[in-house]
Amino acid sequence: MTVLDSAPLDVLDAYRTCEFVTLGRDGTPLAWPTAVLRREDGTLLLSTSLAFAQKALNIRRDGRVALLFSDPTGSGLDRPPHLHVVGRAACPDEIMTGPQGAEEYWRMLFERQPHSRSYLSLPLRRLMDWYYLRLLITVTPEQVTVRPPLAPSPPPVPDGPAARSALPGAGHLARFPSAVLAACDSSGAPVLARTRPVPTDGGYAVEVPEDCAVAPGPASLLVHRHDELINHMQNALVRGVLHRTGDGWLLVPATVVEPMGSGRPSDAVRVLRRTRRATDRYLERRGLQRPRVQWDEFRALAAAARRRKAS
Repeated sequence: MTVLDSAPLDVLDAYRTCEFVTLGRDGTPLAWPTAVLRREDGTLLLSTSLAFAQKALNIRRDGRVALLFSDPTGSGLDRPPHLHVVGRAACPDEIMTGPQGAEEYWRMLFERQPHSRSYLSLPLRRLMDWYYLRLLITVTPEQVTVRPPLAPSPPPVPDGPAARSALPGAGHLARFPSAVLAACDSSGAPVLARTRPVPTDGGYAVEVPEDCAVAPGPASLLVHRHDELINHMQNALVRGVLHRTGDGWLLVPATVVEPMGSGRPSDAVRVLRRTRRATDRYLERRGLQRPRVQWDEFRALAAAARRRKAS
């Protein structure tokens, strides 16, 4: 028996992405969407490219993490439960240039996210090698909570009153039906909960499930979306401070982070430049040359995923 055996594993495996939170240097819980593979030993395998290595750096400083499976897009499930997993993560400083040790993870990714196979083509290799230079993250779950999904609600109104609020991030949050609150409990460990932020004069009012023991302090709100094939991804993080009020919780926002831009055509060029620079910095700080991606091994796995999907 493992900790995960207390959860509906078929539901967990069906989710295409989850929200994954680590602790920043200042203790702020920072959540981003990611793909996860459940291993037979009860651990969870994730990865991050060198271009977005902050998750890895956070884990090496403080291994406390949490995952929330709450966006069922592409899973084929109708209003499945949300699964909240708390645990410890490890991320060795070993740059993976090929799929060895994570073959099933890459098969899953190539099958569920077909457009990622295009990065293996010769015209894109020079631009996209950073995507395949990965750090592997292993999470050992310590606690699992099963929650009901949020009640149905009307679709978001991107140009409605909520979007016109002067609060930082109001326009971003208004485009989504819900957001994921990343906060900490009284011990400083990160926790996650999907909620519907409501703009007020002082911040965003958020409802927190009774089983989510949040404490006042640094917090953030994550919004993200992808299509059925994990493409056309959008995400934004509203950072701030969570306060206890007389009748609930209030997140006072400070800044908004959009790592992939806001969807403008020019954002793609900026993201590519930023990812290459970030990859170079990671290598330079360790005195390393840019390693060569094992393209043939990845191509073989992508081909196998294509055949399995077609059969």
